Amino acid sequence: MRGLAAAVEAIANRGDELFDLLGKLVSQPTVSPPARNSEQAQSLIAGELQEMGFDIDRWPVYPGDDNVVGRLPGTASEESKSLIINGHIDVAEVGDDTGWTYPPFTLTTGPDGRWYGRGVADMKGGLAASLFAIKMLREHGVELKGDLLFQSVIGEEAGEAGTLVAIERGYSADYAVVVDTSNLHMQGQGGVITGWITIESPTTLHDGMRAKTIHAGGRVHGASAIEKMMKIIASLQELERHWAVMKTYPGFAPGSNTINPAVIEGGRHAAFIADKCALWISVHFYPDESYEDIIRQIEDHVCRAASADVWLRENPPTFRWGGRSMIEERGEIFPSLEVDRSHPGLAALQNAYEAQVKRAPVLDMSPTVTDAGWFAHAGIPAVLFGPGELAHAHAVDESIDPEQLIQFAQVMARFIAEWCNTKKEAKEW
Repeated sequence: MRGLAAAVEAIANRGDELFDLLGKLVSQPTVSPPARNSEQAQSLIAGELQEMGFDIDRWPVYPGDDNVVGRLPGTASEESKSLIINGHIDVAEVGDDTGWTYPPFTLTTGPDGRWYGRGVADMKGGLAASLFAIKMLREHGVELKGDLLFQSVIGEEAGEAGTLVAIERGYSADYAVVVDTSNLHMQGQGGVITGWITIESPTTLHDGMRAKTIHAGGRVHGASAIEKMMKIIASLQELERHWAVMKTYPGFAPGSNTINPAVIEGGRHAAFIADKCALWISVHFYPDESYEDIIRQIEDHVCRAASADVWLRENPPTFRWGGRSMIEERGEIFPSLEVDRSHPGLAALQNAYEAQVKRAPVLDMSPTVTDAGWFAHAGIPAVLFGPGELAHAHAVDESIDPEQLIQFAQVMARFIAEWCNTKKEAKEW
């Protein structure tokens, strides 16, 4: 393909430009929480896209946190494959930075040759390298017949559904690559959902009434919501053990599907019997499961346990699942992603990797969760593929190997050029 080889070579020869772009992104402290601080970083992304000829759509998800989506129309978009490149602009919080060897918001080259700064691995490195790959394709005249969409979204670190909002705005494509931290592995992922289980008494009783409640045999139909929650927790532990034995998925250790009782809130004062108790749980599930299925399984099991209790059967637990923000709603959802190993998009990405790296890529499962699951949930074929190692993400002295970043950009350049010049399959009528 005319210009592709030159573009790939230029990525290697002009690494200082990639360093400069990544440095500008790192200098913006888009930490989440507290979030609401990505305006300048998103302006930088939008400016880069605009210079390359993208049409820009920018809108607020929360005040101070905009999504940015750029669309580069293909020269034959009706007949050719389209692609979404997706990444999040927010980074993990730093807190007290006295433990850092290098300033977290200044991109620094260490004596080991690695690049240091908050977000270089998770995941401003992936955003910058993808932008640079596109820039080199544009400069070297590589035609893209299919539409190319670049999404810089907010909120992934705090479970805020920036990617979901972009999907709901109507953005779709024939394939999506989420360029989050994967150490250049091509990955699927399990899912996570949080939920609140609440038990509430219809009456509030003084502590002096405890001797008269059904706990102690005093013929008063009252109970402590905290103590009744212990039965709910026991039922969740029973279900978790059942899952660990009965469910498996390749690439995950047995028992990776967990139900974590993370936070419990209950009672009002030592002089009262607790009339309300709420349990916040986080649930990990496998790539071949949906969060809707998981909700049904947990609610069914918990409600059956509650029905066996003389007080809970009349005062059953209530449930609130998920949410679009851990900051605003104290709830989140990360859908799972089961990678379609036969999809031509994955084949094209594998071809690009093998052409550049000269070996077959690793196809496995991420031990964490990303926004990639939202594409699968919306019926958009997707894969997680990005630079950086999870051991360095969120860490003090977060770092990335610049050679891996260059290599990633080269693979992406090859993939974009191949996929966006692939003809769509003829429709079957």
